[in-house]
Amino acid sequence: MEEWNKEEIETFLGEKRTGYLYFYTPMCGTCQVASKMLTVIEQLLPNVPSGKADLNYLPEMAERFEIESVPCLIVLRKGEEQEKIYAFQSVPYLHEKLKELQV
Repeated sequence: MEEWNKEEIETFLGEKRTGYLYFYTPMCGTCQVASKMLTVIEQLLPNVPSGKADLNYLPEMAERFEIESVPCLIVLRKGEEQEKIYAFQSVPYLHEKLKELQV
């Protein structure tokens, strides 16, 4: 999954795209597990646009999306937040949640 900066996230949102954004912090153990799960999802759903960002460097995104904790997966449809996922549960769970975002 590609690391995105603030400008890339703003462009994604501004173009009203469908996909997901993954917010994490490097020292978070749960985030490391979530990252591995999303690596599998990326292979299963290669046509779903996605990006990840270290929330330590984007406090304005934490505020904008009202992110309460990490890991946080923001599901977007046409640039609008559809769902925030904090409990990743399993790869099949994430696959079920994200497969309808395929373009």
